[in-house]
Amino acid sequence: MATQPTPKSRAKPAAKPASKAAQTKSTAKEPQQRNAPKDIWMAGLGAMAQAQAVAQEKLHEATAHFNQLAQGLSAGIHTGMVQPAGVKVDRLEHLFEDRVARALKSLGLPTAQEVAALQARVSALEAALKSHAVKPAPRKRASVKTSKASR
Repeated sequence: MATQPTPKSRAKPAAKPASKAAQTKSTAKEPQQRNAPKDIWMAGLGAMAQAQAVAQEKLHEATAHFNQLAQGLSAGIHTGMVQPAGVKVDRLEHLFEDRVARALKSLGLPTAQEVAALQARVSALEAALKSHAVKPAPRKRASVKTSKASR
């Protein structure tokens, strides 16, 4: 069995001394690497500012549109939007009234028009009676005579 070297026993390769050209390249990259996070941060802040400006503009547009709709509704300009709901309610109301009238008719009950006509007729008859009525003469009490024969 072959033994594997332990991590402590492994030898690290010796670092080669860097040449002068390599050292100058690394020093030239260092300022760029130091500025990279700052550049990224600044780019992020710029993007966020643009997004906030666009969002604020959209919010103003939406507010203006909402105000315009609210004024239109309060002024009655958009009656086309409100009217169909009223028409539907009227239609349902008429359907309900018709069905109730048919049900009452099938039960033999008079309609509201018939009852109103009857009330008008009764009040007219009452008025006619009051105008033509003469006070009746007081009735005399009939005396009760009993005959002896009927006993």
